[in-house]
Amino acid sequence: MVRVVNVSTEPLPSPWRGLVDDAAIFPPGDVPLAEAAAAHQTRRSDPYADLVGTFVVKDLDLPALKATPLALSVVITGGAGQIAGTAALARKLHIAVEGVEIALRDPDDPVGNARRVAAAVDAARGEGKLDDHVPVYVELPHVGSTGSWLAAADEVAANEFRLKFRTGGLDASAFPAAPALAGWIDAALDRETPFKCTAGLHRAVRHTGEDGFEHHGFLNVLAATRNAFDGAALDEVVATLEEREPAVLVENADGLDRARRWFTSFGSCSVQEPLDDLLAYGLLEGT
Repeated sequence: MVRVVNVSTEPLPSPWRGLVDDAAIFPPGDVPLAEAAAAHQTRRSDPYADLVGTFVVKDLDLPALKATPLALSVVITGGAGQIAGTAALARKLHIAVEGVEIALRDPDDPVGNARRVAAAVDAARGEGKLDDHVPVYVELPHVGSTGSWLAAADEVAANEFRLKFRTGGLDASAFPAAPALAGWIDAALDRETPFKCTAGLHRAVRHTGEDGFEHHGFLNVLAATRNAFDGAALDEVVATLEEREPAVLVENADGLDRARRWFTSFGSCSVQEPLDDLLAYGLLEGT
């Protein structure tokens, strides 16, 4: 299968390339699939096209995307047992899968659940259904950095998968507090495991949203990841995640490319909002 390569009319600095995965079909955007796919395809020839990574869809959406030219990240809506069938269907439909995302569904046994995912991925790869280059992102139960969470993260790292952090949603419980998110970042770096984020990161800087919830900023997360990688103490990482002054983050935006080795991307139902903030803060100047 031919891999899809992003096309850009403007070269972006490395911290921003492929940073935003287009998750327009997911809440709160809820754009119809055909409309979202067409818009994503159009963006490939727009200025700043390199900002956009994959198009995020559900496994159930694949039949409607037959022979699509888009590079997809596919969210598995069921358990590990759906991985092989989803990969086989994508291959049959000539769809380029560039990422698989799955949430562990058993909060009482995340380690066992992670092992089942690993066995399913190994089987799919062994049968030629899932290409070896395709990263697998595993979302751990949103319970904080407990012993079982850390043990599940060990399983993710041992299988050379990646972590997925849920940073927002439709209710307050979906938004992790800064100390929890800092702990997740620290755990990922400690295991040399890349991660992506999903939900709630539409804007660059931490703020209180119209929904009344405290939203993390993607610039905060990038800076916090860089600082953690550079050896900052956990309380310093928390302070970076809680920073609400754009000027402070912009003035300290050097070296964010180091963070991208670990913080690979975030899924957003809006591509325009992250772009607007990057432009407003002058972070794309000279491109």
